[in-house]
Amino acid sequence: MDTAALFSLEGRCALVTGGSRGIGRMIAEGLLRQGARVYISARKAEACDETAKELSEIGPCVSLPADVSTMDGIHSLVAAYGEHEKTLDILVNNAGAAWGAAFDEFPESGWDKAVDLNMKAPFFLAQAFKPMLLEARAAGPLAKIINIASVDGLSLNPQETYFYHASKAGLVHLTKRMAVRLAPDGIVVSAIAPGAFASNMNKVARDHGDEIKDRIPSRRIGEPEDMAGAAIYLASRAGDYVVGSTLVVDGGVNIAR
Repeated sequence: MDTAALFSLEGRCALVTGGSRGIGRMIAEGLLRQGARVYISARKAEACDETAKELSEIGPCVSLPADVSTMDGIHSLVAAYGEHEKTLDILVNNAGAAWGAAFDEFPESGWDKAVDLNMKAPFFLAQAFKPMLLEARAAGPLAKIINIASVDGLSLNPQETYFYHASKAGLVHLTKRMAVRLAPDGIVVSAIAPGAFASNMNKVARDHGDEIKDRIPSRRIGEPEDMAGAAIYLASRAGDYVVGSTLVVDGGVNIAR
């Protein structure tokens, strides 16, 4: 058994939404270091361009700014990607949003915007990119869709993040439904449920890591290598038989809760 080839992504193309920062950037860097060509998308063009420039020092990385919370944004991203590639091996649905407010004050606008991004966008991105994923599968290894859920989709945190809990739980179940439908076509769908990783979205982990680490069984917050390793596993040959499952990467938080 060639274990190096088991985790290799040489010659494969990947698209990571929300790839300009945080978990998306960690994943994009990991895929690059395993040999993939990586395209990153984010709503803020300047940040997306800057990250792609920095990651290009590792391997080929291209910025494709887009707002995937809307159907127009999804179609624009597909068109922009199609100007560079005809096939897509790996789609990482990472773009997401968090919002917290008291039960009696929670706004509809926040609910709609965030649920569209966290749960609706992964489905319609997969639908729109399906022809390219099938083309990739016809020419080589299994195609992959990796949805980035959250440990908060599996158990409750103390904050009143109603839509976040609901949308991430929905994404976990959506992953199962998509996986069963697409596996016979050679497209493997799985998910990752991160715990505490330092990011602009998870400001508690970013700014107060030393304070919260004692509540994590592993006694630390997640590091870039933890997230990159999980994504590489699922994206590579090593993860081909992981169908519809959600890989929990949280240092033990979910079971400790």
